[in-house]
Amino acid sequence: MAPAAANYYSAPTHPPSKQRGHRICDTCGAIENPSIQKFRYCGGCMTTQYCSPECQKSDWPSHKAICLHTAAQVSGAKQLAMSATYPDENLVKHLRKFTSTHSSLLGWAGFQALQLKRLPANIRQNALLVELNYNPHAESLYRFSVAGTHIVPRSYVTSHDPLVSADIDRREERCRRNGGIGTLVILVQCNGISQVMPVEVDPPSKITWDLRDDWLEVLRHFVESGRTDFKPISTTARGVVYG
Repeated sequence: MAPAAANYYSAPTHPPSKQRGHRICDTCGAIENPSIQKFRYCGGCMTTQYCSPECQKSDWPSHKAICLHTAAQVSGAKQLAMSATYPDENLVKHLRKFTSTHSSLLGWAGFQALQLKRLPANIRQNALLVELNYNPHAESLYRFSVAGTHIVPRSYVTSHDPLVSADIDRREERCRRNGGIGTLVILVQCNGISQVMPVEVDPPSKITWDLRDDWLEVLRHFVESGRTDFKPISTTARGVVYG
């Protein structure tokens, strides 16, 4: 089987520290073009991104509750005593940065793991759980490795935190209103600390990614190589497209 990523075997085109994955504005849906404009993160939760101050201000009424909730979780985690299960006081911060850095890769892996191309209804029933090991490395791109993955009931994520569940529901409603199939839920965990990553998914007919059974191998390869330049392969009527 050919590799799932166009650049699986090739070296990164830029030094890893200068790479940045494409992101989507949480208000208007604009896609980030890092060479022209870099999106800004919400300063409270450090997870939601916006293309402009106007979009951030417009989204605040609906974002406020989950933002304050997330910021409180981060603050509370910093108060935990250092231990084998919590080896770094900045673990929450590192985990959020990991999720943001690898958002494209994680979204692709979730799409493949839940087989949404063939079974789009799975998006309402299941979620992808990604378990990580923490490595106290000086370079941020090498602080985590993939310990394992599991397909879990979506309720495993949504039943534990009403505010997170409400935020996912809000995104799901917006996604379906815009013609998508719903919100893919990815839960990234490390040493008892969790990060929920919701991904609004277009209809399968609009997604040209090739179906892959080796998605876990690809996920491990890019995470553990410290690479952020993942580019999936798509086969279209016009030929093979990379990225």
